[in-house]
Amino acid sequence: MLFPKKVKFRKWQTSRRNPKKHRVETRGLTVAFGSYGLRALSAKRITSNQIEAARRAASRYLGKTGRLWTRIFPDRPYTAKPAEVGMGKGKGDPQGYEVQVFPGRILFEVDGTTEAMGKEALRKAGAKLPLKVKVVARE
Repeated sequence: MLFPKKVKFRKWQTSRRNPKKHRVETRGLTVAFGSYGLRALSAKRITSNQIEAARRAASRYLGKTGRLWTRIFPDRPYTAKPAEVGMGKGKGDPQGYEVQVFPGRILFEVDGTTEAMGKEALRKAGAKLPLKVKVVARE
């Protein structure tokens, strides 16, 4: 599970989520390390557990032949209140870390394997994530 070594603030404010405003990513748009990449097509927050599940699915399929890069890191804390606790009385305790992903971001990259194997590994990784993804090749 990925999480930062040190954080400046224990809790973050929840930013606005307006589905009508179509914001796109400005960084991490190209396949930089590998031959094939997994591109996000929708905006979503991805937790560290989901990133780890996708990484394990892809690396297990690749075996020892391919190389996998994770291009996102969860640095945003999210909180939750305990079960059966009433409204009010402050914000809940930090539960984990997540990353805000916008359309166009490359999430994972694969290299050192055949085209069919690389695309299938990324497809399996994308099935573990809560957003729409597309496998892209290096241009």
